[in-house]
Amino acid sequence: MSWQTTIHLQPEFFSRVETTLAEFGELTARAFRYSSGVCGLRITNKVGQMIALPYKGQQIWRLELHGRELAMRSMFDEPTESSEYLRTYGAFMVHCGFTAMGVPAAEDKHPLHGELPNAPYQTAQLLIGEDERGPYMGVSGSWQYTVAFNTNYVACPVAKLYANSARVPISISIRNLKRSSMEYMYMAHANFRPVDNGRLVYTAHCTPEHVRVRRSIPGHLQPPPGYREFLEELAQHPERHNVLKPGLAFDPEVVFFIDYLTDETGWAHTMQVHPDGSADFISHRPAELDHGVRWIARNPDQDALGMVLPATAEPEGYHAEKAKGNVKVLPAGGEFRCHIEVGVLLPAEARQMEEKINRIVGT
Repeated sequence: MSWQTTIHLQPEFFSRVETTLAEFGELTARAFRYSSGVCGLRITNKVGQMIALPYKGQQIWRLELHGRELAMRSMFDEPTESSEYLRTYGAFMVHCGFTAMGVPAAEDKHPLHGELPNAPYQTAQLLIGEDERGPYMGVSGSWQYTVAFNTNYVACPVAKLYANSARVPISISIRNLKRSSMEYMYMAHANFRPVDNGRLVYTAHCTPEHVRVRRSIPGHLQPPPGYREFLEELAQHPERHNVLKPGLAFDPEVVFFIDYLTDETGWAHTMQVHPDGSADFISHRPAELDHGVRWIARNPDQDALGMVLPATAEPEGYHAEKAKGNVKVLPAGGEFRCHIEVGVLLPAEARQMEEKINRIVGT
């Protein structure tokens, strides 16, 4: 039997002194403010914690499971009040889109990765409940984005932490409130922390046809000598990136476009297997998010592994994706919905997942 209780959060619940909002068995929710003033919601369970930003894009700023931090390393120790994507950067999970997504080219007018990443949510909720997976606490909220004569939609994300689980389901639903159709683009930007000699294992054939390297270089990046040659090498031999060897030149970044295969239930799977046999993982449904984007950036200031950023398009900006036919349309009153799952697998679980992936890809 499933049930859920909703606690409607208010900004005044969050102060510089961390306070307990609720306890439910092994689960605890605490509210606090960073020194920047950004509200943080810390949910802890038996194996770790999730820190969400309820009023700032509903980002998952940090995710710690089985004793390790999953979020990328960045130049930001905490989120800032800025709404500019690169001026408050370093979250584990960011919703991107929705009127546009990706790196804007000269003809594009949208901000980097759209308006969702740092959206100022009008409502936020703490969820407490139990379902077929057990007791959980979660965070949700709503943000209505209305621009006269153009756009009117409401976004409602959900992220749950279960009592004794290192698997975190994340979803978002976005409803078009207009009486006319709207174009949309979306990406789930999950930024893991890479480990030296970590192995990438995933449900795709690692060939130049199915794991394609982006050769274009965004305008906000300044590549060093040898970078273009490294991209060309990976274009011919994409398998060379499957082990994150120290010294591989993911500086400033390397992006791949991947054609994912699924298991019998429609899920695609990606793992970073650590040298100790455990793994970080992300699973997604290509029927919902039909483009698999991989983003790796390893340099002295950023260390990030977007094993897969499941998306509705490639991240080349609105006009480029429109030309490719990748910009989708949501009818009047229609709803977009997608689901991913992230977390940590212990060695035995990682071995089982790798065997499953190998069966899917036929190795």
